[in-house]
Amino acid sequence: MCGIYGITERNPDFINSYIRQCSHRGPDGNSIWYDDDISLGHNLLAITSNPDQGKQPVETRHGVLTYNGEIFNYAELIKETDWIPTTTCDTEYLSHALGTMPHETVNDKIDSMHAYAYYNKAKKHLILSRDHAGIKPLYYAEIPQGLVFGSEIKGMINKVPNGRCIDEFAAAAMSYSGINPTRNTLFRNIKKVMPGETMVYDVANKRFIHSYQKVITPTSNGKLDLEEFRHEAHETVKMSTLGLRKFGVFLSGGLDSTLVAYELKKILGDLDSFTNKMSPNVRIGEDFNDDANCAKRFAEDFKLNHHSIIVTPETVKQNWDSSMHTMEQPVYNISIPMYYQTNKYLSEKGVVVTMAGDMGDELLGGYPKYWKLRNDPPKNFEDMIWKWMHRIKRPVKLTSKIDPKDIHNELCKLIPHDVWNPADPINSYMAVDCITQVPEEFFSRNDKFGMQFSMEGRFPLATKRFMKYCMNMHSQYKIGKNKSDTKLPTKLAYKGHLPDYIINKMKTGWTVPLVYWLGDMKELNDWAMSYMHKEDCLKEQISMKNWDNKKTRVVSWMMRSWAQVYNVGS
Repeated sequence: MCGIYGITERNPDFINSYIRQCSHRGPDGNSIWYDDDISLGHNLLAITSNPDQGKQPVETRHGVLTYNGEIFNYAELIKETDWIPTTTCDTEYLSHALGTMPHETVNDKIDSMHAYAYYNKAKKHLILSRDHAGIKPLYYAEIPQGLVFGSEIKGMINKVPNGRCIDEFAAAAMSYSGINPTRNTLFRNIKKVMPGETMVYDVANKRFIHSYQKVITPTSNGKLDLEEFRHEAHETVKMSTLGLRKFGVFLSGGLDSTLVAYELKKILGDLDSFTNKMSPNVRIGEDFNDDANCAKRFAEDFKLNHHSIIVTPETVKQNWDSSMHTMEQPVYNISIPMYYQTNKYLSEKGVVVTMAGDMGDELLGGYPKYWKLRNDPPKNFEDMIWKWMHRIKRPVKLTSKIDPKDIHNELCKLIPHDVWNPADPINSYMAVDCITQVPEEFFSRNDKFGMQFSMEGRFPLATKRFMKYCMNMHSQYKIGKNKSDTKLPTKLAYKGHLPDYIINKMKTGWTVPLVYWLGDMKELNDWAMSYMHKEDCLKEQISMKNWDNKKTRVVSWMMRSWAQVYNVGS
């Protein structure tokens, strides 16, 4: 992957500073392009070609492109045109296409994960675009000079008025739903390009003039064909194997990551797999090492080069502040220090491209909540968004005057209405998860921690091709009558291909028993408490009244430590 940066003024010094702060996103090269109206920069992590071929920003007679991503159907697109590329790099195709076709057409054609900025020199229009699933991040802020944008927040904070102040609306949204699905980030005045969104900015007049958002919506017209499902799963994994660098797969022991590993093994032959194992293990209703044990057994059965990464309370302490800084925004995920350590380990083993099974649950009905919706499905779009907001018990109450109805109204404006299919409310709810929960938590986590160690993260189950296929399958084929009847397409299609101990295993999730560690280990609890006693801007906004509640304790600690790491004020 790469890093992209820009500002609508002649300011190479700022761009060079941004590049240096985000050098982890591209150790294979960096460069800038600028004129009197705009400055663009790029960090390069070369995956599919040598660094010389992938050098950016790319200038043609039509415009200038800085691009972070991979176009998985690049070879097919080349066959459709008379244009002859001079390199094997998809950047060259994207630059050519944006100069010769409307950007709407280009974005429809490419099956990609991407964030790009394209400057039309004749019109002086800047196009910011993010892929259909929001796999790659892109942030922006309107400033007195016009616009600043980039792959990470940390390089632009000091350029943005009140950038180190907390955005109370975003914080309130996160307190209600566990993530922040709004356009705002938790840094005031810094915003996100939304999943599937393309925005056009008039550089001369300093204003946005056009935007559109295109995500994968539930058509729900198809049935389940087991052979066809296996074919589509194989093909989506195959198209995700572009590149010349070493691959590694996150093998959680769950069904989705195992499916990806199984298909990767068939395609690549030699494959390294990685999972985490907790020490000490805590068993309170569930075995936190159950997934790790299944992953190891599968790796042995299918002859993968398997690596177990031990996660301890010390892992949490050592990696906490670094994790907060890397993640940039807090999420209610207690396992982020584990992800930091895991990605560091993969990098040390020479891995440059990681594979994961994220989005399988959201596309194919893997969570118990989807089964529960059978008895109380959303009645309409507005009801669906309200149910989504309240899908979890509110983990922490921030002191705020913002009413949850205001958050609901904002999300109803922000989330595309065409995700609602009255003929299939459950599939519609899944589609909302695909453009909110997944990019805000899973994809963001993978991008931030992977790129911190100069690794590209890929999600074969999130290609445009596979998402369309799954969203065309009615939810009745994904979820059965019994509580255990979830993710039926994968279970039925891979029966006899994947072991029964994977097919029949209950979903547990890839997590750290941090809540229990905090409760059982005084030293760890005291260390966490030290954050809560430090002076910071959120002391009055995050109450300690519910500190005895272990879950509240963790998320309160997360918010306060994030504010301290980034020196965020009110």
